[in-house]
Amino acid sequence: MTDLLHVLPNFSIVEYTHLIPSLEKHLITCTDLLTLEATDIAKRAQLPVLDVRKLINDLLAQLHGQLGLDSNNAAPTTASGAKPVAEKVGEGALRKSGKDLLSGWSTISTLDDDIDAALGGGIPTGYITEITGESGTGKTQLLLTLLLSAQLPPPHGLSRPTLYISTEHALPTTRLTQLLTTHPLLSSLPSSTPPPSLSHILTLQTPDLESQDHILHYQLPVALARHRPALLVIDSIAANYRAETSSRTTTPSTHPAALAQRSADLVRLGQHLRALARQHDCAIVVANQVGDRFAPAAPSPSQTPRHAALSSSPAPAWQHSSPSPLPHEPPMQSLATAVAAAAPTSTPAPPPHPSALTLDHQQRFFTGWGDHDPHAQDHNLKTPSLGLVWANQLACRVALVKAATYLRPADAALGPDGRDVDARADSATRAARAEWAPRAWRRWLRVVFAPWVRGVGAGERGVEFELWSGGVRALRVGEGEEGRREEDG
Repeated sequence: MTDLLHVLPNFSIVEYTHLIPSLEKHLITCTDLLTLEATDIAKRAQLPVLDVRKLINDLLAQLHGQLGLDSNNAAPTTASGAKPVAEKVGEGALRKSGKDLLSGWSTISTLDDDIDAALGGGIPTGYITEITGESGTGKTQLLLTLLLSAQLPPPHGLSRPTLYISTEHALPTTRLTQLLTTHPLLSSLPSSTPPPSLSHILTLQTPDLESQDHILHYQLPVALARHRPALLVIDSIAANYRAETSSRTTTPSTHPAALAQRSADLVRLGQHLRALARQHDCAIVVANQVGDRFAPAAPSPSQTPRHAALSSSPAPAWQHSSPSPLPHEPPMQSLATAVAAAAPTSTPAPPPHPSALTLDHQQRFFTGWGDHDPHAQDHNLKTPSLGLVWANQLACRVALVKAATYLRPADAALGPDGRDVDARADSATRAARAEWAPRAWRRWLRVVFAPWVRGVGAGERGVEFELWSGGVRALRVGEGEEGRREEDG
C-alpha cells in the first residue's frame, strides 16, 4: 500500500491501521488489491480474509465515486460512515455522453488557420501534447505563440494566464514582446479585448532533475490550483533526464538499473501530468529533443566467410564437363570464372527490410520520422528522446521536420530576373557556382498520432510553415518564395 496516497489521497485508513503495516511489508499495492483474489492477498500478508475483503470493497467504492461509475454519480461513503472529500473536477467523467464531451471541448489556437486545422482545432485542454524536433525547427517559437494566444478570449484562447517551466534557458521576454507588436492579430485587438501580457505568464526554472521532480510534484499542483492557468509549457522535458542518465550510466554494471529506474520515473511523471491536466482543465504542452537514428546496416563483404562465399557460388563449369586429358587440372578459362564468382563484389548488398514485429519497423509509426518513404534509404532519421516509455504517456505527438533546399546548377549564377549576375566571373567562381549550395530551410508540421485528428500518413510531409517575426505561419501554394517551389519527391 505504498502507493495509496498517490492513487487515493483522501482515503480514510482509520479502520485499517492494523492491515497497512503488513501490506506494506509484503509490497502489496493498490493494483494488487484490485486484481488479485482476497484469499491470495490474505495468505500472502497473513491477514484475516474478511478484513482484506472489506478494504477492497471500500477501495473500489472510492474509485467508482471519483470516476463517476456509481449509479448516483456521487462520492460513496466509507465503511466508517464518513463522507470522503471527493474531487470536484473530473467527477463523473466516465459517464459523460458524446454531446457532453463535445460541449466541454476547448482548444488553444496557434493563430494560424491551416496549422489549427492540422491539429484538429488547436491544442486541446485536458491532454498532454508533445512538440518534438531538432534544433532550429521552431519548437520554441510555437510554444511562445501558444503562451500568448491562450490569454485571448475564445475561440483563440481561454482568457486565462499561462505557466512556463524551463529546464534549459530563461523565458525569452524580448521575443515575446516582438510577437505582441508584430503579429497582426495580437497587435490589432479591439479596445474591449484585454491584450495578452507578459505579466500573465508565470515562470519556473528547474536546473536539475531533483528540482524538476520537486517542482512538478509539489509546487506545480499548488500553482495550478491558485492561478488556474489555461496552458502549461515544459521546455524541454528531456534535458534534465538526458544529463542525469548520462552521468548515472557511466558504469556498465549500473546501466540497466538506471534505465529501469528512469522508465519507472517517466511512467509516474506521465500519470501525474495527465491527472493535473484533467483536474485543472489545462493544456500541457512539452517540448522534446531528438537524437539521430541509425538504420541497421548490412554485413560488409569483409565479414562474409570465404567458405560461405564459395559454397553459395554456383559450381564451376569444369566440374560438370566431360573428362579432359588432364583430369586433375581444370581448364584455365573455367577456373578464372570460378574465382571471379567466388570473389566478393565491391557493391554491398542493400540492408534487409526489418521484420514487422521489430522496433526498427514500428518506430516510424510513433516517432514522426521514417514513414515519408518507407523504402527510401533516408540518412536523416531522428528519434524523440525518452523512448517508447514516454511516448505511451502522451495523447498527441507533433513532429517539426526541416530539410535544406538547394540551388540547381543552372540557377546558381542567375539573378532574380533570370540573367547572369556576373558573366565575367573567373573559372573558379563559376565552378563553385556549379556545385549545389544550401540556400534555405523548409519546415513541416506533422501530427504523428492523436485520438481526435488524423495523423500524417505514409508519403505525406504535413503542413509546410515558415518562421517570421510574428511567430509561425503556414505556407500555401503560390505564397512566398518557398511556397512557390514544387515539393520535393
